[in-house]
Amino acid sequence: MIPSTPARLTHALAVLTIGVMAGGPSLAQPAPTCTFLMPIGGSEPVVSKRIGRGRLLGRNNWNTDFIVDQPFTSYRFFFTATSTDTASYPVQGFMRFTDGTSLQLFNETITPPQGTGRMWGPFATVPGKRTSLMNFRIGSSSQPGALGFSYRISVQGCN
Repeated sequence: MIPSTPARLTHALAVLTIGVMAGGPSLAQPAPTCTFLMPIGGSEPVVSKRIGRGRLLGRNNWNTDFIVDQPFTSYRFFFTATSTDTASYPVQGFMRFTDGTSLQLFNETITPPQGTGRMWGPFATVPGKRTSLMNFRIGSSSQPGALGFSYRISVQGCN
């Protein structure tokens, strides 16, 4: 074992400092720069919704698509419960690609109390695929107790 002396410790610190200053390995990673994505048909990046009934014909309000209008390296999904009641319901997130395919990123049933926030991600982009939409799906016809439950959602793209 080599004894530690103040001179050796000073030298080791100087080598580490020079390496970091010269672009060598860094102990701290810079925080990603993230941008909120806009929902299709929306004017604000944070969408407020209420879980509605499914329909045999027509559309339900379970899906919300967010437009990916530039390349990002990762994505994050945000959810906040706004109802005073509690309910259990499925929450899913998808990455949709320009070739018409999609990738499910998460699928879980949650029972969030009012004001509770949740983030899923970051999810890295898929090599060789171009992302066109990020999709939040909240609600299910198999969870009738969740009807009327309100929430806010948003999605960020990060580099």
